[in-house]
Amino acid sequence: MRRLTRVSPQVFRTRISTADPVHHFTSPPTEQQQVQDTVRQITKILGDNNWKLLLDSSNIPSKLNPDVIRSVIHQNLTDCNPNRLLSFFYWSERKTGTAHKLDLNVLSLVVVFLCNAKLYGRAIDIVGRLIRKSSDFGGGVRSPCDVLSAIDSSYRECEGFVCDGVVFELLIDGYRKMGSFDEAVDVFLCDKSVEFAHSLRCCNALLREALKGKRMELFWKVYGKMKETKIGFDVYTYTHVINGHIKQNNVEEAKRVFMEMGEKGCSPNVVTYNVVISGLCRAGRVNEAVELKNSMVEKGLVPDSYTYIALFHGFNAKKMMRDAKSVLLEMIGKGLRPDAVAFYALIDGFLKKGDVEEALKVKDEMIACGNQVNLFTYNNLLNGVCESGDMNKARAVMNEIIRMGMQPNAGTYTLLIEGYCKRRDMVMAFELLNEMKKKNLAPTVVTYGMIIDGLCQCGKFQQVNAVLEEMISGGWKPNGFIYSTLFWAYSKEDKFEEARKVLELIKKEGITLDVYCYNSLIRGLCKAKRMEEARTYFDEMLRKGLTPNTYTYGTFILGYSKAGQMQIADRYFKDILGHGLVPNNVSCSAVVDGHCKKGNITEAFSTFRCMLARGILSEVQAFNVLINGLSRCGKLKEALGLFSELSEEGLFPDVYTYNSIITGFCKRGDVDKAFQFHEEMFKKGIEPNIVTYNVLIAGLCKSGDAEKAKNLLNSILERGLIPNSATYATLIDCYCKSGNVTEAFHLFDEMPQRGVPPDRIVYKVLLTGCCKEKKMERAPDLFQDMLQKGLASTSFFNTLVEGLCKSNKLEEAYGLLEAVLANQVMPDHVTYSILMDAYCKVQNMEKAKELFLKMQANNVMPSTITYTSLLNSYNKMGNLSEVFALFEEMVAKGIEPDRVTYSVMIDAYCKEGNLMEALKLRDFMLEKGMRIRLHPYRALITALCGKEEFYEAFRLLDAMGEGGLSPSSRSCKSIARSFFREGNTDRVAQVLERMMRFGWVSNSISVADLVDGNKNCLDLEDSNSLIKQMV
Repeated sequence: MRRLTRVSPQVFRTRISTADPVHHFTSPPTEQQQVQDTVRQITKILGDNNWKLLLDSSNIPSKLNPDVIRSVIHQNLTDCNPNRLLSFFYWSERKTGTAHKLDLNVLSLVVVFLCNAKLYGRAIDIVGRLIRKSSDFGGGVRSPCDVLSAIDSSYRECEGFVCDGVVFELLIDGYRKMGSFDEAVDVFLCDKSVEFAHSLRCCNALLREALKGKRMELFWKVYGKMKETKIGFDVYTYTHVINGHIKQNNVEEAKRVFMEMGEKGCSPNVVTYNVVISGLCRAGRVNEAVELKNSMVEKGLVPDSYTYIALFHGFNAKKMMRDAKSVLLEMIGKGLRPDAVAFYALIDGFLKKGDVEEALKVKDEMIACGNQVNLFTYNNLLNGVCESGDMNKARAVMNEIIRMGMQPNAGTYTLLIEGYCKRRDMVMAFELLNEMKKKNLAPTVVTYGMIIDGLCQCGKFQQVNAVLEEMISGGWKPNGFIYSTLFWAYSKEDKFEEARKVLELIKKEGITLDVYCYNSLIRGLCKAKRMEEARTYFDEMLRKGLTPNTYTYGTFILGYSKAGQMQIADRYFKDILGHGLVPNNVSCSAVVDGHCKKGNITEAFSTFRCMLARGILSEVQAFNVLINGLSRCGKLKEALGLFSELSEEGLFPDVYTYNSIITGFCKRGDVDKAFQFHEEMFKKGIEPNIVTYNVLIAGLCKSGDAEKAKNLLNSILERGLIPNSATYATLIDCYCKSGNVTEAFHLFDEMPQRGVPPDRIVYKVLLTGCCKEKKMERAPDLFQDMLQKGLASTSFFNTLVEGLCKSNKLEEAYGLLEAVLANQVMPDHVTYSILMDAYCKVQNMEKAKELFLKMQANNVMPSTITYTSLLNSYNKMGNLSEVFALFEEMVAKGIEPDRVTYSVMIDAYCKEGNLMEALKLRDFMLEKGMRIRLHPYRALITALCGKEEFYEAFRLLDAMGEGGLSPSSRSCKSIARSFFREGNTDRVAQVLERMMRFGWVSNSISVADLVDGNKNCLDLEDSNSLIKQMV
């Protein structure tokens, strides 16, 4: 950068006329004399009030050039009226027509004399023109320092001028206000040997502009120049510097500057405090921010809206919603009015934490403060209420929207529909859909998507087709989400043929599957453990140029880890890292847990070290993942070693760390040790959360100490913690398993009073408990409650039906079957099988057959169990014709018989005397690797002996013995006596040898005892009992 030096005015005049090669007017001495003569003429005329008329009527306009104009201005700086001199400048421009190609030195001189005359407004205009036209001067584009050099030279030439550096600051401000901030800073940083200093106002303006534009590099350059030139700081300077440090996340340095300004006698103002408070809050140091606010008050400063809003957002960011609300209430109490944005943020924060009640209270306070709640916020509230499952309250929100004079939109209705669909209340969902249409609100793809998802959850696939038809006829095309929902639902129900049809439909419709859709397909297949098929879709994704994301890889990692295929899971984990993606907590936990379960502790630690080295998770999070994995698979020694290492590394265990250790001890049955760690948490200032107590309650329940678990629940309530459904489910299950269903119901009835809605798990354990203990009085009402809340499922209904059947309440069970057909629960083959089996046991085959026909009429395919139950009952009753007809029908329908089915059929063929078919089935079972149990063998031996096929019966003895089975003593004696009557004593001895070898009789039994029926020949069952006692 050119260094400017002080020069004499005479030297400066010479340089002005010769320095610029483009604007240099080289004139012979006679021409120079003419210039001087022209200047004198103009100077003389300017003394007259009619100077413009005189100049216009002379030949002077033809003699004008930049040298003449500049000389006139320079020679009249002190004697001529500044306004007249400026008017002459404008007049000369018009006459020469050079306004578009102004001389840099002329303009610089004009700016200087205007500043000296304190005509700052006019000077600013000239500076603006000078900056805008800096590229029009001869010699190419002039840099800001070139412009500054020209002004500086003009300033030096004008001896006696005093403008206190204003002219230079006008140039800086000119560049800054015209958006050329870099040039403004260049001017500020230019090395000038002039006798003036930058004003603090100018410096602060530059600092402020740099902060506003996030130009931190330039900010620190200006700050450095200020320090270098020893410009004193005021409160605004310090505030800007503090803000600069905060913007670069250097809170400690900001605090140091804050302390420094006080030490140097510069008292912080409200803005300064607000900047520091805001910085602390953004850094998550909200407690320090509160202390600073209190300090501010002690010093007589009054916090303003910005102070409170900064604190509010600080608490909100840390999800400390109650503290955030307290700040807002304090703000209101001070007469300050929070804006709607703060209320919206608070409502949103409470909703994200699941605290719907507080969110609704904030909404009421917002209205009380005169703020209007918009439809977007009401929809957000509605979404939160629906997520909580309280559909009555959701309806109340909808009514309030209408009462406030707003019209619910399609999004409002869609949220309500989604809420009812999630609760499986499809009746209400369809009612809302119809109401929506009546109000001329067209259902969107999202609306239909929610309905279809709800129907899929309920297993109502026939209705899904009807909704799809309505949707398409309305001009909507199913999107990827809907097709993915269908695929996922079919996959979940193992209806993979239907799932493939959906995929074909996707291709036929020409719908482009995005990553989300592929992820849904892959997720369904992975959950169904169809990993290879999932892999084919992954490959298809790649072929279509789609990039798998963290979720895609995470799904495979989770699927293969659960399947115990850790080599493949590791490969996907490496892939996710190799593609520059960051695995989430679930993926990391899956890999670590998978290795721990397989006993690959070295590999688990290797993954842990990788997480630490790559910074995938924070250090404490990484430790928590491994500690949790080790604890869950019973490797407590290693987990505790890692727990100690955590402290040695200078890290602090958190509530999740302790929860993992406590879980490990509870799983091992060492509840006392778990409670020791619970106490240690308090000593270290770590507040246990509800998960901690749920684990401890589960541990106590596992050890059978239900009363202590109940006392712990009471202590949770005393501490102000809110138990969740998992807390109650664990304790209710404990009481049910101990047979105390009455106490289980007491806890269940207590849940609504505590604001804890029972979920499916609670209903499941209570319903199972009722059925197991055969205390069915409240079971039907319990299921009815589940129906109303949309929590009922076919499996729950089956539990109820089985419980009623075992309690000899068949008619009530049958009545329930008729009732649920009108509701959202569809009975399946298990439902019918349970009822049919119950009717079979009481030999009411007419009712059993009626159910068999009804299930098929309702499109429920009988299963192997269904057929086997009927076959067994007809066989016991001796209705062999029905047995053979049913078996033939079963095979014709492609329903695969199982071992029990074949056993029943062998017995039936033996009863019929068709030994050939019976033995064929026996051979078929052996070929299929099915183990034949005792009853078929006994039936075969009895039938063979009845037909005097003793040699065939004898061969079966070896098969029975090798299978660990015992024939009846009567069968063995029959075979032995038949051989004895034939005189075949060798065969008799062989029968006895088999009986002794397989342990069917004691070694003291003789052949005579066997064939004579001597009392010393123990019955085989007695023999077996004796042998077992001896063993």
